[in-house]
Amino acid sequence: MRADRLLSLLLLLQNRGRMTAPELAAELEVSVRTVYRDVEALGACGIPVHADRGPAGGFRLVDGYRTRLTGLTDVQAGSLFLAGAPGPARDLGLGADLTAAQLKLEAALPAELADRARRIQQRFHLDAPAWFRDADPVPHLARIAGAVWDQRILKTHYRRWSGAVHRMLWPLGLVLKGGIWYLVARPADTTDTAAGAETAAVPAPGRADGAVRTYRVGRFLAVDTPGEHFERPEGFELAAYWEESARRLEAATRRETAVVRLSPHARRLLPMWFGAAGVRALATAGPPDADGRVDVELSVESGSVAVGDLLRLGAEAEVLGPPELRRALAEAVAELARRYR
Repeated sequence: MRADRLLSLLLLLQNRGRMTAPELAAELEVSVRTVYRDVEALGACGIPVHADRGPAGGFRLVDGYRTRLTGLTDVQAGSLFLAGAPGPARDLGLGADLTAAQLKLEAALPAELADRARRIQQRFHLDAPAWFRDADPVPHLARIAGAVWDQRILKTHYRRWSGAVHRMLWPLGLVLKGGIWYLVARPADTTDTAAGAETAAVPAPGRADGAVRTYRVGRFLAVDTPGEHFERPEGFELAAYWEESARRLEAATRRETAVVRLSPHARRLLPMWFGAAGVRALATAGPPDADGRVDVELSVESGSVAVGDLLRLGAEAEVLGPPELRRALAEAVAELARRYR
C-alpha cells in the first residue's frame, strides 16, 4: 500500500539521513520515478523533505524534524522474530513487513540504542543455507505459511521418492533446517499411515491418535487452501516435536558403526562431511600411529548410503570393519577403477 511505502520512505530519511533516489528505490523495491512521486506526496502533506543537488546530493529531512508515527502492525511485529534471517523472511513473503518493522523500531529507539542496533546489524549476519548447496526452490512457501498462520487445511500434491501423491494436511508449523524448509503437518485423515512424509510419524504430544509428519516444502508440486479450518492438536509444541523427530531420524538412519582409519587430512574432513557424528567419532580416536593415522568408530547409515558417504573421504580413509561394509567399498572402488581404466 502507498501509505505504508510513504511512511517507510520517511523513516528511511529519518534514520539514515541523506539518501539518493536510486538508494531509496532499492530499499523500497520500487522505481526511481515512484520515489520522486512519493517525495512530492510527502511534501504536499507538509513533511519538510529537502532535495540537495549535485554528485553528493540526495533527499533529506530538514534538520530537527522527526516523526513519531512508528506504530507496528501485527504482521510487522511478528516479522521481527525473523530479523536475523532476511532471506527466509523474503521466502515467507514478509520481506517488506520486516523492513518496515525494523525502520519503525529504529525510529522509536533513543539515539544511543538505535546506533547500537545499526552496529549489530552491520557486524552480524545469519546465512542459513549450507555451503556449496543452493536452497530449494519453494514457490508455494508463502501460501503454506499463510495456511499455518490461519489454521486452514491444505490440499497438496507432493512428490515422494516413490511417486507423487495427493494429501489433505493440517499444517502445524514450518522449520528452516540447513537452508531447507520443512512443513510439520498432520494428515487430515488420521487413519492414513502412508502419507508422503520425509520422516517417520511421531505422535503429537498430548494426542495419541494424531500422527504428525514432516514434509520437505520444496517437494510440493501444488498446494491449495479450500477454506476449511482445523483445530491444532492439544498440547502440540513445534520445537519439542522437531527435536524429538530429529533425534528419532538420526537414530533410525545411523544404525551401523564403521571402524575407520583416518589420515590427518581425513580427520579434518570428518566433521565437515559427517557433522555431529564425525565429531563424536573423533572423540573415540586412540593415539595416532607413526604416520599420524587414527582409528575411530563412526555412526553411518546402512548399505549404499554408507558406501557413498565414506567414498567422499577418498584414499584418506580406510574402512576396517564391519567386513560387509569393507567388501562393499572394495567392490565400489573396483568398479570405479574399471570404469576409469
